[in-house]
Amino acid sequence: MIFSSSLFLFYFLPVFLIVYQLLPQRFRNYWALLASLFFYAWGAPKFVFVVTGVILVDYFIVKKIYKSDNKRLRQQLLAVSVILKVGLLAYFKYANFFVDNVDFILSHLGFSSIQWTKVILPIGISFFTFQALTYSVDVYRNVHKPLKSVADYLLYILLFPQLIAGPIVRYNEIADQLEDRKEFETYENKILGFFRFVIGLAKKVLIANVLGAEADHAFGLAEADLTSSIAWVGILAYTFQIYFDFSGYSDMAIGLGRMMGFSFPENFNNPYVSQNITEFWRRWHMTLGRFMKDYLYIPLGGNKVTVKRMYFNLALVFVISGFWHGAAWNFIIWGAFHGFFLIMDRLFLIKFYNKIGKYPSVAITFFLTIIGWVIFRATSFDQITYYLKAMFKFDFDYYYLNNQLITIYIIGFIFAFITLFKFGRKAENFFFYKNNFKNAQILSYFGLILILLIISSASVVSSGFNPFIYFRF
Repeated sequence: MIFSSSLFLFYFLPVFLIVYQLLPQRFRNYWALLASLFFYAWGAPKFVFVVTGVILVDYFIVKKIYKSDNKRLRQQLLAVSVILKVGLLAYFKYANFFVDNVDFILSHLGFSSIQWTKVILPIGISFFTFQALTYSVDVYRNVHKPLKSVADYLLYILLFPQLIAGPIVRYNEIADQLEDRKEFETYENKILGFFRFVIGLAKKVLIANVLGAEADHAFGLAEADLTSSIAWVGILAYTFQIYFDFSGYSDMAIGLGRMMGFSFPENFNNPYVSQNITEFWRRWHMTLGRFMKDYLYIPLGGNKVTVKRMYFNLALVFVISGFWHGAAWNFIIWGAFHGFFLIMDRLFLIKFYNKIGKYPSVAITFFLTIIGWVIFRATSFDQITYYLKAMFKFDFDYYYLNNQLITIYIIGFIFAFITLFKFGRKAENFFFYKNNFKNAQILSYFGLILILLIISSASVVSSGFNPFIYFRF
């Protein structure tokens, strides 16, 4: 079940919200947990028992960590907790990848392949694995005490708004809200949460889905059929598709959480206006970037090591980040690509960007990001090679784009870059982050949101194309 489906919009969500609001506060977590289990079981009915079992075991391990004064025992228990969760991720997400690569090597050495039944990838496994890791690590570090109720821990991991596509919510950011969120359950938060959800839905179905069809067409062509025109149209479509799809899902998650009294962290901050790749990663999938920094980069030594070791740590973190996105070599290459330019930023590129100014820096960074998205979207190394070759062989020819596509490209471009300008930042602050609306503003905003909801709902009902990018995550 995904947020932009008729089942979720017209049945699951209304029923959930009505019951949630009618229930006394002491029962709301139980209802949210029941709904979340149903939500996940709808797409992974068998795996829900596995993940629930792992969560239950982990809850008692972490509780033991908190109660123990024995440093060695705490470390051992933390290791067990981490291995349990990372092992789950490794098996379901990476077992096929490793077996396929071993088979490739064996076949070249003249040996027979490994007999192996393909493992099905459960949706959202990367997101809830990282969240579960923050729970055990934060408790071990004494950042926050563990939850009193196992039901609250299950809810933290399985809470449906952020279960399958993030944002990655750290335990210490939401721990207190899991047990008591009365101060957040205001009518203003519910209204503003609804507004944020609809904006995210519109980004997903009115922009990302339309461009997604064009991207799929371009990346589905054989090398011989791929001209420079089609290649550029396709990769620009994907560049805007993945941004509006991913940020739209984050908006919907943040909005749903707000309607329930939760305050989820922001996950995107206009990444395409970045003036270097380092800044891009401060703006793109921000919760993943902060996770990698605090739970991997800093424990490796961060900046408090030799220069060579620091660069090695950066490269390693981004290779792992790429591999987190999917069990394929293109994701590893994509991570290494970004890691390389992060190192180049520190060596000389940021100084160069400062000299040439804001707008040329944004253009170069956006260009590098596009090249990265070719690597990310491709399904093989061969496709990376011939797609990039097609982009730069400059055999441009006429390629027809209908008025709808042209309009969506323009809208996508405007909303991706509008915050380069002062009026754009003001508009964003008003529609996304303003909390103290006047009654007349609320009514006007509600009218605009209602129109967006009607158009988006009509698109969901009428369109059979509703891609789910996160199945590879």
